[in-house]
Amino acid sequence: MDFRDKYSLVTGGSRGIGKAIALELASRGANVAINFFSNRAAAEKARKEIEAFGVRSIALRANVGNPDHISKMFRAVEDEFGALDILVSNAASGALKPTMELEVKDWERSMDINARALLLMAQRAAPLMEGRGGKIVSVTSMGSTRYIPMYGAVGASKAALETITRYLAMELGKKGINVNAVAAGVIDTDSLKMFPNREDLLADARSFTPKGRLAEPADVARVVALLCSEEADWICGQVIVADGGHSLHA
Repeated sequence: MDFRDKYSLVTGGSRGIGKAIALELASRGANVAINFFSNRAAAEKARKEIEAFGVRSIALRANVGNPDHISKMFRAVEDEFGALDILVSNAASGALKPTMELEVKDWERSMDINARALLLMAQRAAPLMEGRGGKIVSVTSMGSTRYIPMYGAVGASKAALETITRYLAMELGKKGINVNAVAAGVIDTDSLKMFPNREDLLADARSFTPKGRLAEPADVARVVALLCSEEADWICGQVIVADGGHSLHA
């Protein structure tokens, strides 16, 4: 999987899974723009790690739940790179509370950041990808199809993300652009620390994953990189489960 002379954008790319994806793409030669929202120090650290692979990198602050921020971010990508080959929609957020306690603002925040952002970014990315065999990959979760306590708003938004993935795949395929998603299993990132039931989730993952270990961000990053490669040209509109077999347990 050779990404030399490719241009990529990874949202939520300064930490956790997003950073692992950015580094994986860079290690294979891609120039990488990373998006972040609040932690500029982490973004600059990630940018320097990316550039250590001898590629170009920029760090772009944007709230992907805000359409104006998305527009500004893509203008910066176009100004810096002039084109785009890979878009990874990884940034995510949402209230972690029982479904019956969700407020309208909780629902809208989850949908805007986790689902609507993909739609708006794909609309901006497609013109930059035409004629280049572009790849769009989103990071989703098993909470889109399985019950996870406190995850109702996020789970629903991830289900919407997967549906949008299929529609975009059909409409952008004719332009030579592949659209897919990767459903990650439980990974002990900073995001998981926000879960009030974190320890239960980790214990469950350790118990029921056939290999008997937790996933690492790099495990997901390698699957994302595969979907961004020419080797995956015939994979279109799919949600690839990368959970180490955890979901095999009923």
